[in-house]
Amino acid sequence: MKYTTKDIRNVAFFGHGGSGKTLLAEAMALQAGLIDRLGKPEEKNTISDYDVTEQKKGISIATSLIPIEHGGVKINVLDVPGYFDFIGDQCSALRVADTAVILVDAVSGVQVGTEKAYEMAVERGIPIAFVINKLDRENVDTKKVMKELRELTGPKIVPFQIPINEGVGFNSVADIFDNKAYTYENGKISITDVPDNVKEKSGKYKDIIFEIAATTDEALMEKYFEDEDGSLTEAELHSGVKTAIVNQELIPVFCLSALNGVAIDKFLDAIVYNFPTPIEAKSAKVNQDGVEKTRHYLDDAPVSCFVFKTIVDPFVGKLSLFKVKSGTLNAGVELMNTTQGKKEKISKIYTLAGKRQIELNQMCSGDIGAFAKLTDTQTSDTLCDAKDSVKFNPITFPQSIIFTGIEPKSRGDEDKLSGGLAKLKEEDPTIVVQRDEETHQNMLYGMGEMHLEIVKDKLKEKYGIDVVLTDPIIPYRETIKKKSTAEGKHKKQSGGRGQFGVVNIDFEPTHDYDNDLVFVDAVVGGAVPRNFIPAVEKGLRDCIKEGVLAGYPVVGLKATLFDGKFHPVDSDEMSFKMAASISYKAGLNSADPVLLEPIYKVEITVPDDNTGDIMGDLNKKRGKVMGMDPVGRGKTKINAEVPLGEMFKYATELRSMTQARGSFTMEFVRYDEVPVMASQKIIDEAKARKEAAKK
Repeated sequence: MKYTTKDIRNVAFFGHGGSGKTLLAEAMALQAGLIDRLGKPEEKNTISDYDVTEQKKGISIATSLIPIEHGGVKINVLDVPGYFDFIGDQCSALRVADTAVILVDAVSGVQVGTEKAYEMAVERGIPIAFVINKLDRENVDTKKVMKELRELTGPKIVPFQIPINEGVGFNSVADIFDNKAYTYENGKISITDVPDNVKEKSGKYKDIIFEIAATTDEALMEKYFEDEDGSLTEAELHSGVKTAIVNQELIPVFCLSALNGVAIDKFLDAIVYNFPTPIEAKSAKVNQDGVEKTRHYLDDAPVSCFVFKTIVDPFVGKLSLFKVKSGTLNAGVELMNTTQGKKEKISKIYTLAGKRQIELNQMCSGDIGAFAKLTDTQTSDTLCDAKDSVKFNPITFPQSIIFTGIEPKSRGDEDKLSGGLAKLKEEDPTIVVQRDEETHQNMLYGMGEMHLEIVKDKLKEKYGIDVVLTDPIIPYRETIKKKSTAEGKHKKQSGGRGQFGVVNIDFEPTHDYDNDLVFVDAVVGGAVPRNFIPAVEKGLRDCIKEGVLAGYPVVGLKATLFDGKFHPVDSDEMSFKMAASISYKAGLNSADPVLLEPIYKVEITVPDDNTGDIMGDLNKKRGKVMGMDPVGRGKTKINAEVPLGEMFKYATELRSMTQARGSFTMEFVRYDEVPVMASQKIIDEAKARKEAAKK
């Protein structure tokens, strides 16, 4: 079918890992007739989790798009991974979703993933709805879950259904709107009066919903409070509820069982009647001719699209998932990528049902689809009519917080590894890959240990590359703490012309670790001829690439050449370079050489209850707490400075200490001296690496 913008709903499923997002999407697809049997994640046959790595791990690791058609409306469901390591997908889904649906396990209740999803949606101003799922299990307590949700959100949360027989055998809900009981048995629905034991509660919630809906419009409010019956028509009620949800004055809660198909139809009805269309949702900000403007979802405006996700498949090719931000998109057009400054030919447009591509001729404003095999387009790019150049703000992805070395098991796979990582980075911008020219190590940065393991698995499954994750090599530095004077004498005679050069150099610390070497020429009387002095400096600059302790680069060094000797025949540039090298080794060894380590500024946001544990842990890591600031919602930001060598596994450690409620960012600030007790271990490890490299 062809849909107009008012007939589009874009919902994204969030929630703690294992809350049933994928199964709910599957149940909705079954209800809508998109599939003919219910797939299950554990059976590896769902629409969403089609990737080999997802099926192997039994979890969602990337966002899937599933278009559901219900009641003449197209519902674009984005099934978003719940695990924190895949927060990049959560960020991108929130950029195109018009409603964030947060699933809650009826037994586990509000978990960390619930809290984080709610906070992210609130921060971005996205309308929110909750779904209490898995009501068919033992030990279900809806009353407890509702209390936890109310503590999280405040009084604006209201259930739209009440489970009548929660627990094993759950198959019946009381609908607040029409005050009827819906029972689901053997694929059939029976509608009866609400039982007496939930009638009072149902009536109370109905009054709350009516009152919230009425207060969204002056005319409705007047009718509700002044008319004798105080009733609203069905259309007025739905309109008021939708406005309240958009304004985040009302957060609906739905009760269902995705596994057994209980109340899926009621949830779909609510999406159609109560969730905002793209027109009613938050308008996007664009940069047009250097001016920030608001772009509304209008079909008759110039076409513009925003790419929020990229999927790269070695067999299918690249798919660019986009949302039409304005205008009507037709297949066969040419669009300008204003982010890259290049044109892209749009041969075909698709909607996706998991991995299945469904070709369309046209898409209206607000719809979500996919382009295939675009050459230059990446995630966060804008594609638009060349005559109406706009650029949407890019998605802000969180900083990668865990890092490791990565290398292929087979030495001949270096190029394949580079190509594979580049494609994975296209799919997931939170993956960062860097080549450290100093340590000659390929560095992989991600959001957690699971994230890094998934990268490793995908390289093997998708691109046939076996890799090894190795401990990162910290880029230490070396310097000296006191002044020393050393002579360097190079003399070589092997028949014919020999080599001769002598230098006398003062070495002293500058304490400026941003600069490596300050060379001073203090020679008088021609003890070293002018034409050989550059060779002395060159020799020293070659030497400081490796310190005398562990072979790390030297910084903060001042070298003053004040005397020397030469031979009129045997002296040359090489002689003085060698003499400088001899002087360097002798001088630094007698100048109290020390190791320096990179110090990072770390900002850690944690629940107030965890601040003591975090500060104690930072002390163990030789960190210095610089200050603490309350940031609201029961959290504190701890500002500290910590050596990089102590931060390898901090993402995992912080999650463990805070039950995954903590987060942090880090940024390099300076180099500091390594304590003596830690130095020897670093020196021994560096020597061991050198010996291993020789073998």
